[in-house]
Parts: sequence; C-alpha cells; structure tokens
Amino acid sequence: MLDGKGIEYRYRDYRKEPLSEDELKKLFRKLGVRPRDLLRRNDRAYKELGLSGEEDDAVLIRHMARHPTLLQRPIAVAGRRAVVGRPPERILELVEG
Repeated sequence: MLDGKGIEYRYRDYRKEPLSEDELKKLFRKLGVRPRDLLRRNDRAYKELGLSGEEDDAVLIRHMARHPTLLQRPIAVAGRRAVVGRPPERILELVEG
C-alpha cells in the first residue's frame, strides 16, 4: 500500500528485531494507549503465560518485549505520532495527514 503511493518507510520485522521495553513504553505513549489495549489475547504466548490482560503495565511490557507476538500489529510511527494499522488505511492517515 505504501509502495503503491511512493511513500518511503522502514519495515521492522518484530520477530527478528523485537522492541525493547523502553521502545514499547515510548510507543504506547505515542499511541496514547495502555499495553492491555494492544494485547493479542488469542496469541499462544498469552495462553502459555497465563495472562488475564489485567496485569500491571510494566508486567505486560516485559512480556511483550520477550514475546513480541503479544503486541497487535502493524504499527506505524511517524515522528511523535503512531497508529495501529487496523484497518491498514489508518497508516495512510498518519503519513499523509
């Protein structure tokens, strides 16, 4: 979608290059949400870790840093702003608006 519009971006493979706890904290501030708001409750790690979604933010961030599949995606970041790309058109709103 971005390629088709000629918009440059950097793709980060969350499995090969997971976000650190500090990066996740900054990301949640940019998004204006708490970790539980982007927690993938159907993820295998969610079940294996016995999470409820009611854990403290620091606990969820620690788990998300170690198990990046727990985080909803895609997420686009442009400067001080970020959006969850669901639906994908939200990414266009971020980069074009």
